[in-house]
Amino acid sequence: MAKNIGPRSRKVKILATVGPASSSPEMLEKLYRAGADAFRVNMSHGEHETHAKTIDAIRTLEKKIQRPITILCDLQGPKLRVGKFKDGAAFIKHGAHFTFDRDPAPGDDSRVCLPHPEIFDVLKKGDRLLLDDGKLRLRVIRAGADEILTSAEVGGPLSDRKGLNVPDAVIPLAALTTKDRRDLVFALDKGADWIALSFVQRPEDVAEARGLIGGKAALISKIEKPAAVKRLDEILELSDAVMVARGDLGVELAPEQVPPLQKQIVENARRRGKPVVVATQMLESMIKAPAPTRAEVSDVATAVYDGADAVMLSAETAAGDWPVESVSIMDRIAISVESDPAYADRVHFTETLPDETTADAFAAASSKIAETVETAAIICFTNTGSTARRVARERPSVPLLVLTPSRNTARRVGILWGTYAVTTQDIGSFEEMIAKGKRMALRHGFGTAGTKLIALAGVPFGTPGSTNVLHVVTLTGDELKGYER
Repeated sequence: MAKNIGPRSRKVKILATVGPASSSPEMLEKLYRAGADAFRVNMSHGEHETHAKTIDAIRTLEKKIQRPITILCDLQGPKLRVGKFKDGAAFIKHGAHFTFDRDPAPGDDSRVCLPHPEIFDVLKKGDRLLLDDGKLRLRVIRAGADEILTSAEVGGPLSDRKGLNVPDAVIPLAALTTKDRRDLVFALDKGADWIALSFVQRPEDVAEARGLIGGKAALISKIEKPAAVKRLDEILELSDAVMVARGDLGVELAPEQVPPLQKQIVENARRRGKPVVVATQMLESMIKAPAPTRAEVSDVATAVYDGADAVMLSAETAAGDWPVESVSIMDRIAISVESDPAYADRVHFTETLPDETTADAFAAASSKIAETVETAAIICFTNTGSTARRVARERPSVPLLVLTPSRNTARRVGILWGTYAVTTQDIGSFEEMIAKGKRMALRHGFGTAGTKLIALAGVPFGTPGSTNVLHVVTLTGDELKGYER
């Protein structure tokens, strides 16, 4: 049985995407030991058989290292694409007119089929159509039920089935396709801890997904559409977490709009106590290069300074040449930022006022006590993870030791800032809570004799949201005597 590596030296989490470069059991362990706290399975690529092997390998690693590991399954969502061309490609000239229609005949330099009838009903004059990840930009001149006439503001080559983005309209498409529904059933059957929902435009998209998930996993909404940004508060209210999916945001919005929007999303999520992940192209150059650019290092650092719960690696670990090095450098960047004496002031620039509840008041108080009294950790006893989320929202100066009888909860908090989860047997009394908290702290390296800890719980035990006990304890160093586990 391999020894687990204990608490990380940082509080922000690293979410690594698994793919051909990283799906072997050996590579998964290397990524975990390099700093990956959670793994993303991208349902856009690969078959269920391949994903099942990946998930099984992660669960095997979990048993080997005796630590809960978070698995996030990312649904593809609807993909808008143009039809096919006579010669497999066409060239749209700058300033030329180009027509999208419903005729399935192969296209040419002047037209192509658009096999998405929903788009014809919502476009209006002046709306933009972006093709091939924004490389081509067309402006609508006239839109009808069967034909959309556009002018090419930025032309160029266009080949079969290239992607289409419609940033200026809400497309009446469900966020979940038939494929997504099959993938969702698979992910839930395999015990995924988080489901990432793509193509979110409306809060109704989130509500539909929540209904299908039925509490079997937590839901993270990907903010990648301008329409979602406009209804961010409503989407946050219905989501368990959000992801700043900068890939599509960067296509549908002007590049200079994305950084302030990222900060806005992170701040709003933090105020609500919802985990927030910053994703896409964080260390993009490391797909091929063994070291990142200085701009990429600054990008990761900015997300850490802003207080994001997690930063994500995509192709860098899924298909890149340097997956372990990508995780390792992201780990080192985060440690460096969190070691900055100015980090505490910057991460608390976002004001997170507690709600008018006893649970929120105690969570805020625990963070203040940690600043005043030298403590090693805040111990959170929780069944659902709500206590940990409340405390993490305050971004305390010490880590959170999360003790829970629920294996699912221990896994789900794996993308939550500052947490280190341990699955334990349930507790039945205040005295047992304190004794167990002290034992777990010693066993997992959160202090030695003389170390002070803050313990948070709710009485009666097992009642979600009932945090009403805060206790400062001191370790004697003898707490493990007579206990095998």
